[in-house]
Amino acid sequence: MSKNNEVTSRQLERYPKYLVYLKKLQKDGISKISTRQLADEFNCSVDNVRKDFRAINLPTGKPNTNRDVDELINCLENFLGYNDNKNAILVGVGDLGKAFLKYKGFGKYGLNILAGFDVDKKVIGKTINGKVIYHIDKIAEFVANHPVKIAIMSVPSEVAQDVCNILVKSGIKGIWNFVQVHLDVSDDIVVENVDLAASLSFLSYNLLQRWD
Repeated sequence: MSKNNEVTSRQLERYPKYLVYLKKLQKDGISKISTRQLADEFNCSVDNVRKDFRAINLPTGKPNTNRDVDELINCLENFLGYNDNKNAILVGVGDLGKAFLKYKGFGKYGLNILAGFDVDKKVIGKTINGKVIYHIDKIAEFVANHPVKIAIMSVPSEVAQDVCNILVKSGIKGIWNFVQVHLDVSDDIVVENVDLAASLSFLSYNLLQRWD
């Protein structure tokens, strides 16, 4: 992607959805698709689809010519970084953290969790899905000796900022934050907050509107 292009958060939400749909077509043996078909599938305008593709420098389609599904998949995967494996560590091996370690689907998105970290003696030293759990005071040493820039955080809220500080000081540059607190970081650190409570509220509200 050209650095001159600006991709909106809405577009970033749509690209993985395009990719899932295109991979389904690929699996079904469909090799071509029109922009109109994509627009109809996602209930949007053809112009919106074209703008989404232009934003990530996808080649402009020719009039009355369907696009190649394999090419679209490859371009989207490259843009989203799925073909560039990214190592990560997990901090907080509670129920959610254990689920992350057991989940084998992250590889589809280029994410590889190398290890877990916690302070609970009951989990330290154990292995979950081939990932060793270390004490949190080993983070700096581990990051120094492994090519890792991403951390997944699922720790108690009261220690979230302290853990964040440890991660940043250790060299972590991106934090996938599942803790419902604001993290105070410098501008060169990327934080993606996942608000599970907000997502559940949105789901509950829409269920009430449709079915109550």
